[in-house]
Amino acid sequence: MKIAVISVTENGNKISRRIAAGIGIACDRFAFSKHCDGSAVPFDDMKQMTAKCFGEYDGIIFICACGIAVRMIAPHVVSKLSDPAVVVIDESGKFAISLLSGHIGKANALTEKVAEIIGAEPVITTATDVGGKFSPDSFAAANDLYICEYDIAKEIAAETANGGNVGFYSDTGCLNTPPFCDNKRLGICISSDAAKMPFEHTLHLIPKDIIIGAGCKKGTSAEKFELFLLSQLAENKLDIRRVKALCTIDIKREENAILTFCHNHHIPPQFYSAAELMAVKGQFTSSEFVLKTTGADNICERSAMVMGKSLLVKKQAMNGMTFAAAEAPVKIDFNRRVL
Repeated sequence: MKIAVISVTENGNKISRRIAAGIGIACDRFAFSKHCDGSAVPFDDMKQMTAKCFGEYDGIIFICACGIAVRMIAPHVVSKLSDPAVVVIDESGKFAISLLSGHIGKANALTEKVAEIIGAEPVITTATDVGGKFSPDSFAAANDLYICEYDIAKEIAAETANGGNVGFYSDTGCLNTPPFCDNKRLGICISSDAAKMPFEHTLHLIPKDIIIGAGCKKGTSAEKFELFLLSQLAENKLDIRRVKALCTIDIKREENAILTFCHNHHIPPQFYSAAELMAVKGQFTSSEFVLKTTGADNICERSAMVMGKSLLVKKQAMNGMTFAAAEAPVKIDFNRRVL
């Protein structure tokens, strides 16, 4: 998760420093130029800064009045499925408010985290959290599960928020499973097979257990790269909803084709050095040319296996593009927190 902190006052800038020091995840600070101390990126136009951050960060923390934050993000809000987490902290640091994308975007968890760092009171208004009830959105976010039916997720959240219970089925073992009930009408199904229907109204949660390893020549067309990866997934019967990450070598950190694919499909990219790739143990398709060019004898297979436990698809190549896929371990815990 990559966070942006935007402050508009001198004290807000001080609070942003405390957040950056304690958050433990990637965090960039932006301060109104009049109050910027050199440790943050200065800005003069808050609308432009918000527009930039909304498209580039997983979460935005505003240190300002709540109304200002609302007006700044209003033109950019699209969907709970894609909007970043938005948290607002008052200029004195008394309250941290979860404003947007509380569950899927992880704003609720981010709110609790920053409140703990600066000693603020967390303000969370989502019904399941207020009542201490099960939230399928939060559970899915914490355990890297893809939500297939958001209408049914809402139905389950409403059911649990009102004191009801639902059914539960899982293909894989889970830790700290709460007492679900024998509800044949409404329930949760954790499986890679979205065709399973253990309940009349089934919420399918698909484990993200596929790691793509990929590479491409510099300047490869984003359209060609996307078509190549999607065709490889289809040929190998791998549902893109199962993809946890796209991994490659760090010299491709700015490669537009890779970044565009990840952005379009909401898949986080992961980059590794040649040394990290060469440290991965296993039998891989070796190339002397790739070794001389990059410092690693194979990019796609080794990249996939940094996070994977077993290689599902060995190197596939076409027109300077490569693809491999590995299976990642799945560990589901109902007590796991998002951050």
